[in-house]
Amino acid sequence: MRQRRPRVLFVEDEQSIRLAVQASLESEGYHVRAEADGSTIETVAAQFRPDVAILDVRLPVGPDGYTLARRLRSQSQLPVLFLSAADSVDDRLAGFQAGGDDYMVKPFAMAELLARVDALLRRAGNLSAGVMEIGDVLIDEKACTVVRGGTPIELTHIERQLLTLLARHRGQVMSKEQLLRQVWGFDGHDTNLVEVHMSSLRRKLEAHGPRIVHTMRGMGYLLRP
Repeated sequence: MRQRRPRVLFVEDEQSIRLAVQASLESEGYHVRAEADGSTIETVAAQFRPDVAILDVRLPVGPDGYTLARRLRSQSQLPVLFLSAADSVDDRLAGFQAGGDDYMVKPFAMAELLARVDALLRRAGNLSAGVMEIGDVLIDEKACTVVRGGTPIELTHIERQLLTLLARHRGQVMSKEQLLRQVWGFDGHDTNLVEVHMSSLRRKLEAHGPRIVHTMRGMGYLLRP
C-alpha cells in the first residue's frame, strides 16, 4: 500500500516567505498547500485534508491566524504552528490559548521550521519517518525498501544510498564528487565508481518505468520524475 506524504497547509500573505517555505517543505518530501489568506480555510482544509497547519498570525486580508486556528480546530485536531513577528510572552501565550501547538518568531531559520514541523507530525502520529515519494517511486529509508509503481526494486546498499541522496536533493544536480564524498566518504577518488553504480541503479529503475535519474553532462546527476 502506498503511503501518503504528510500534508502541510501553509497560510502566509508575504509572497517571498510563502514561496521559500513551500519550496523547503516540498524538498523534504511534504505535500504543501500554500495560501495567501484564509478566507476559504474550511473549504481548503476539507479538500486538502492537512496533517499540520502553519499559520501567519497577522494577515491583512480576511481572518487572522488565531481565528483560522479556531476554525480548523472545529473540524479536526491537527497540529498548528503559528508564525509571527511579535515575540513578547503575552503574544506567545495568546497563540497557545488560541489552540496553537507551537509558535515561531520571524525571522526564523528554515532548518528550525522544518525540525518543528517534523516534531509536530511525530507527536501527532502523522509522519512516516524517512518515507519519500518521487513520481511513482517510494523510498522507505527505515525499512530500506524501494518500490516503483507497486513493484519492489531490489537495490544494493550503495544503490539505495545514491537514490536516497538524490531524492533528498530532487530537482538539484549533484556532482560525482559530491556523491563520492557523501556516499563513500572519499575525496579525489576515481569518479568512475559513481558511474558504475549509477548505471546499475538506473537499469533497475527503468525496468519498471521511464527514466527519472538523468545525467547532466559535465555537471552530475539529477533526480526528476
